[in-house]
Amino acid sequence: MKEYYQIQTKPVCRKENIVEGASYRISILTAGLIRLEYAEHGIFEDRPTQIVWNRDLGACDFQVSDKEDFLEIITDRIHLYYNKKRFSSEGLFIEVEGGFLSSEKVWHYGDNAILPEEDKLYGTTRTLDGADGAIPLDGGLIAMTGYALLDDSNSLVIREDGFVEKRKEQEEDLYFWGYGTDYLTCVQDFYRLCGTTPMIPRYALGNWWSRYHKYTEESYRELMERFSSEKIPFSVAVIDMDWHLVDVEEEYGSGWTGYTWNRELFPNPAGFLAWLHERGLHVTLNVHPADGVRAYEEMYEVMGKALGMNEEDIKNKLPIAFDVSDEKFMEAYFTYLHHPQEEAGVDFWWIDWQQGNASKLEGMDPLWMLNHYHFLDNGRDGKRPMTFSRYAGPGSHRYPIGFSGDTIISWKSLDFQPYFTASASNIGYGMWSHDIGGHTNGTRDDELIGRWVQFGVFSPIMRLHSTNNQFCSKEPWRYRLEIRTVMEEFLRLRHRMLPYLYTMNYRQYAEGIPMILPMYYLYPREREAYEVPNQYLFGSEMMVAAVTTPCIKSLRMAKTAVWIPAGEWYDIFTGLRYHGGRKMNLYRDITSIPVLARAGAVIPFQDDYMENAGENPKQLHIYVYTGEDGDFTLYEDDNITIGYQKEKCVKTRYRWQEKEGCFSICSAEGKADLIPEKRDYIITFCGIKDAQVIGKVMSDGSSTELAVERKENVRVLMKDVSVNETVSLYLKEIVHTENEISDRCFQILDRAEIDNNLKDNIFNLIEAQPEKTLLLHSLQAMELNDDLYDALSEIITA
Repeated sequence: MKEYYQIQTKPVCRKENIVEGASYRISILTAGLIRLEYAEHGIFEDRPTQIVWNRDLGACDFQVSDKEDFLEIITDRIHLYYNKKRFSSEGLFIEVEGGFLSSEKVWHYGDNAILPEEDKLYGTTRTLDGADGAIPLDGGLIAMTGYALLDDSNSLVIREDGFVEKRKEQEEDLYFWGYGTDYLTCVQDFYRLCGTTPMIPRYALGNWWSRYHKYTEESYRELMERFSSEKIPFSVAVIDMDWHLVDVEEEYGSGWTGYTWNRELFPNPAGFLAWLHERGLHVTLNVHPADGVRAYEEMYEVMGKALGMNEEDIKNKLPIAFDVSDEKFMEAYFTYLHHPQEEAGVDFWWIDWQQGNASKLEGMDPLWMLNHYHFLDNGRDGKRPMTFSRYAGPGSHRYPIGFSGDTIISWKSLDFQPYFTASASNIGYGMWSHDIGGHTNGTRDDELIGRWVQFGVFSPIMRLHSTNNQFCSKEPWRYRLEIRTVMEEFLRLRHRMLPYLYTMNYRQYAEGIPMILPMYYLYPREREAYEVPNQYLFGSEMMVAAVTTPCIKSLRMAKTAVWIPAGEWYDIFTGLRYHGGRKMNLYRDITSIPVLARAGAVIPFQDDYMENAGENPKQLHIYVYTGEDGDFTLYEDDNITIGYQKEKCVKTRYRWQEKEGCFSICSAEGKADLIPEKRDYIITFCGIKDAQVIGKVMSDGSSTELAVERKENVRVLMKDVSVNETVSLYLKEIVHTENEISDRCFQILDRAEIDNNLKDNIFNLIEAQPEKTLLLHSLQAMELNDDLYDALSEIITA
């Protein structure tokens, strides 16, 4: 195979980390990661597999007690016992330190099949196709017992030339993960073992427009221009299967697979793709490859000849069968079907494989083959590769982005997706893209679409999508004004968040921390962290609780159960400040969802949401959530090449020192030519409503005047700040914001559809009683509706 299909791996474990006998081999990869092999003939596998690429993870301290009929291995995390016979429950078991459910747990060989339901922390699954709510998930790398198992016995091996083949000998090949509650280290070691999650291009973190619909070139242009005129930003244009011929003659079968542009709809494909690129839109085309290449395709004859078809077969229109097990076919598949389209302007491919996991070679899953080779092929010219496809098992994190499939439009589907997205991190899969708004069926529900978009904006990928039903499309102007406004504002917010999202993209690659994490990753010893499945950490600075149920009619607000960890937290939308260490219901109208930033969070946004998503911005808006010291390092690079792998990047540190009241923008480190020479800044100090601001102080001690706004928060405007200077602001005589209980309670009551006299009595009581405990007792005495009381008490006790 071509050189760019040959991967860089370190598949051989260090000899000093191996304990072996005639039929067994035990590799101590880390203190918590043990490879367990059993092969009757003593032939073991040292080549990379479809899952595992690197077994040399460095030196590891361990102790061995090797007796004639029994073996013990001890590390800082595990204690292994083995009787040197064929693996069995009685003869192979491992003690693990530090599980959540007890201080010590014991795994016996075979236990992974009978792990109690309550002990499991699931991973993900191949697809949500047809799902209307929750579906079963595969296991992950972690569990509340403190251990998990990954079975690599049936993986194909990857040859030096880049193709795959079956193992020479069948062996039992298991990876035991014994990390207790150190979930993050477990996942980070998984990346070390199986390969990192590559960075995706910056533009991929913007909004995607996708719809299964028979567009024409003209109608697609008109739609993109409408989005632009409405100031609704998009960065990826997805063109579903109608880009190619679909209404084919009966002799060819279905038109589901295709590679020839429908020139009745798109008369000038190259010109159309160039037009999209000029507007900052990157393009992916949908492909269903299962039916191979039929005689009506433009590239049929040249591809057939390259594969050795004779003139008679070509004349008789024999189809070219799709065969992932054939190396020659796979090379021709890319050379003739995909490279010409990429040269014309296609950026990456949406691989829509739905035909199962069987092929001519036993154990070869066509989906894995497509994901692996499409990703490598897409990066053959040095650009940053990307693919868009379903999950093909452990190791699929190496091929972002994941397409979760065709879901049903329902509240049940929405309610499952936040948990589904966060749990995927338990198998290292951090880049799911969902059909935001749902794909098919269901009933029109404007509120549902609004809430789904809000979740999508706080997801790894934000992609609107729908089926070809003319009543299912997701253009915001097709919904009532209140929902349209929500959709538009959140789509704009997504592009404002790009500096933050791109830094988290780098963090996922460089530090092995997925963009979305379940709460128990940072709080593994807190029971509540396991009880909020739709709440998750969104990067390093934010915590999100998706709203997945309809509004309570009488309040016109939705209720979401949220666990707020100890400390001080701000809602980034409402500004309400919470004292943590408790679980409570948070109420939100349709304009927002609970997104909390901890005190000390520093979050970089950009205000120009219509700026090209593939370019580094001239202006940045930094939100500083005061109350604790804070630190954030913004990461930037060229956004489109693999230069990031060689640290061709620039990093800018932002620092808030609470005690000193000092905010610093440090000079850029790295290749500063990748970003604008000077930048405009807005710094918003959340939690401070007034302060004396001392002008920006340069590294040479000089200072200049600033523009300062004092509204809900102090906001400082700075123009033309050199990226090569360190600049500091000092805030003196600080006045902190209050939660404004009276005003916030008035808003709840004003919105509520309840008796007006009751509203008046409640509000008069709130204004008359400043002592919170007495106020709550008085409200309880009024025997209010539970949700109304709960919503008011959220404000009063925050």
